[in-house]
Amino acid sequence: MQIAIIGLSASGKTTVFNTLTRGHADTGGYSGMTLHVGVVKVPDERLDRLAEVFKPRKIVHADVTYVDLPAPPASSEGHVGAEELPAEHLARLRESDALLHVVRAFESPAVPHPAGSVDPARDLETLDLELILADLAILDRRLERLQASGRHGSPAEREANDREADILRRLKVALEAGTPIRDVGLAAEEARTIRGFRFLTEKPVLVLLNVGEGDLPASEALVARISGAYRHEHALVAALSAKIEMELGELEPDEAAVFMAELGIAESGLARVIRLSYALLGLISFLTAGPDEVRAWPIPDGATAVDAAGAIHTDLARGFIRAEVVPYEDLLALGSTAEARRHGKLRSEGRTYIVHDGDVVEVLFSR
Repeated sequence: MQIAIIGLSASGKTTVFNTLTRGHADTGGYSGMTLHVGVVKVPDERLDRLAEVFKPRKIVHADVTYVDLPAPPASSEGHVGAEELPAEHLARLRESDALLHVVRAFESPAVPHPAGSVDPARDLETLDLELILADLAILDRRLERLQASGRHGSPAEREANDREADILRRLKVALEAGTPIRDVGLAAEEARTIRGFRFLTEKPVLVLLNVGEGDLPASEALVARISGAYRHEHALVAALSAKIEMELGELEPDEAAVFMAELGIAESGLARVIRLSYALLGLISFLTAGPDEVRAWPIPDGATAVDAAGAIHTDLARGFIRAEVVPYEDLLALGSTAEARRHGKLRSEGRTYIVHDGDVVEVLFSR
């Protein structure tokens, strides 16, 4: 899972990146075209508890790759700002599974807002417009090519081109009205047709309002106000103070817990952003446990046992016989898979079984 961190200049997006990755990327002086990449282990205390039972040689967390991208230049007549980004940066943006849009909601005399005032709703709309313009540029070029191809090709190719053009024209109307593609409600087959374009406004988005320390008590009201106006599909709005979260990351766990209690922070920013990212992408984690390793595997919510087998290795999906499944809570309470089997908590499930978050799974397969 790769998530692109985007935001306007001075939004604090690189500070958010440092918070999530425990990194030390330069946050001073608007770092120009610098791209930062970090891999984060997904916090999951279930792995630690299972490790106490199985004493494995290693523990493997699921992970998320965060890419901190520079703010795109503003679009103007004749050019699209996002397309002015270096090719590698634009590719990273389009290849991401979701966007984490950091929106400035803090005042700082030391870091004045480039627009002269702090207005989260305005900044959110500004960058959304840049994403819409980037998608329109790709869409228009493709429609021109389809039109130029005319009636060339086989009947099947012409029919496929006509279907694609119909979808793109529909999307063009939506984008020109300011509607992101994720709101259009494409059918599954239509979504497959346009998948290769990697449209930016089709991606799920987590809007993260970056508030100041003194604004934390009012952050819930701010989230309610922004989310009430930002009624888009596959979009979530949350708030955190990136500066405070980065300071927390530099403390020992016990000290951090005391500091969080003093500030009334119930959950770390890292854990909350990961949790919201999972929810946004519709992911859950199933677990595997044994003497070699205890591991979390992310899969889409609603995935089957054979899908889970394929997440581990394609050979397991190909030779799938059955899955032995026990809920994490039952396995932990009973202390071993043998006891779970003896108490009837370990079940044999077929390939169509829908895997649940926290299922501990062993796949039996033929070689």
